[in-house]
Amino acid sequence: MAGPLLSGGRGGRRSRYSKPQMSDINVTPFVDVMLVLLVVFMITAPMLTQGVDIDLPEAANKPLPDTEEPIQVSIKSGGEVYLQTQPVDEADLGKRLQAIRNVRPNAAIMLRADQGVAYGRVMQVMSALQTAGLTDIGLVTIPPK
Repeated sequence: MAGPLLSGGRGGRRSRYSKPQMSDINVTPFVDVMLVLLVVFMITAPMLTQGVDIDLPEAANKPLPDTEEPIQVSIKSGGEVYLQTQPVDEADLGKRLQAIRNVRPNAAIMLRADQGVAYGRVMQVMSALQTAGLTDIGLVTIPPK
């Protein structure tokens, strides 16, 4: 005979209860989806932190540890000031900085200035930051090549 013989009642057929049901959950598809999402977020996260396009000066220093998302203040080569990615008028700068201080009293400020900006303009913005009570200011540079 070529096939196996089945034993049991009901004319040689297996009962539907003779084989135990599988009660395990297959997590392989879940893990696959989570790994794909992890890779997607790892690739897109650096793109989301881009701000105003500025030609930063080079300096040899170590990056500061991140504890909370810092507020980006940028000064473009023409002297225009940006909070995060929104342009701010000179008259509104103090009010906006004071509003930030009211919401986040210990906010870290990352000041990014184009290397072609006059030193006096950078000092005006730093003075506005300190007048608003925001004293945790970091100057952003890029490492030398």
